[in-house]
Amino acid sequence: MPKILYLVTEDWFFVSHFLPMARTARRAGFDVVVAARVGGKADRITAEGFRLIPVDFRRERLGLIEGLRTIIGTFRIVRAEKPDIVHCIALRSVVLGGLAAKLAGVRALVLAPTGLGYLWTVDSIFTRFLRMIVRRVVGSWLRGPRTRYLFENRDDPREFRLDPDDPRVLIIGGSGVVPEDFPMAPEPPFPPVKVAVVSRMIEPKGIAAAVEAARRARAGGAPVELDLYGNPDPANRQSIAESTLRRWSAEPGIRWRGYTADAAGVWRDHHIALFLSYYREGVPRTIVEAAAAGRPIVTTDITGCRDVVRNGREGFLVAPGDSDAAARAIMTLANDAGLRVRMGTAANARFHEGFTQSAVTGAVDRLYRSLVAA
Repeated sequence: MPKILYLVTEDWFFVSHFLPMARTARRAGFDVVVAARVGGKADRITAEGFRLIPVDFRRERLGLIEGLRTIIGTFRIVRAEKPDIVHCIALRSVVLGGLAAKLAGVRALVLAPTGLGYLWTVDSIFTRFLRMIVRRVVGSWLRGPRTRYLFENRDDPREFRLDPDDPRVLIIGGSGVVPEDFPMAPEPPFPPVKVAVVSRMIEPKGIAAAVEAARRARAGGAPVELDLYGNPDPANRQSIAESTLRRWSAEPGIRWRGYTADAAGVWRDHHIALFLSYYREGVPRTIVEAAAAGRPIVTTDITGCRDVVRNGREGFLVAPGDSDAAARAIMTLANDAGLRVRMGTAANARFHEGFTQSAVTGAVDRLYRSLVAA
């Protein structure tokens, strides 16, 4: 039986986005092992029948010593497991785990940055230096005859001097969503027109801009209410303080609801999806889920978001940080139920063009089989 080892920063991230890929590998005959930083989702992974190995991918630490420690620990895991394929998920594990796997002589390597995140969001001397190193590691040092790249949009490969049409590069529609899990439903009653953000509560996800856009839309007379779903992320340097979320929640028409496990229920009960990220996204799952549910989307004109939403078709694209433009888009949708329905229907059709779970796992299944056959 061939073996695949997933290297991923957090167990919760693996559960929320990559369980379908691991199930696909198992159906293809692989023994599946997951190495991740263990939090609250260990039981969920082992309940699937996958073996879980703790590894300390600390996202909040960027130091050289910490990086070397992670490489050494991961090297030992790869040498002990002797997998046929190592699949590295998220940029930190792609760099550190990829180096460890390469040094351990792994047979085949799949590198899946998912998005470019913090390093491509913050611009400083330090992050520019790190970007230079990461580009060299991912695009050059880890490249090889049995290295494959898995990206979620066509812009990210170019950051590593990779051609998105290269046979070694596979572009997939995010992590994939099951259509039946997010069925289209008629709009809930209105007014008010309910707007939702479903995201980690971190600054680059545009949470403050969403709050300001809702304020301005309400000030302009639109009968809208904004609900924020998600928790702060203490491991992220730019996490929003809970006190700030509670202060916003005390304002008229704005509520922080905390984490929800029922995103489908959110879209069933809301009219508009709002996501004003300026993060370097792959393909944001939150707007793919909203599109599957047939809701119009107001989002930023950035990599990943514009792969799902085309301006004036599935929703509206606005410049990052432009709360005025976001407010105008919200007001336009709030005042036109017919437009909401048309854009929501277009969003659902867009979702079925390549963002379904079957489309994503089918492509990954072919990738795994081709590497083993080679």
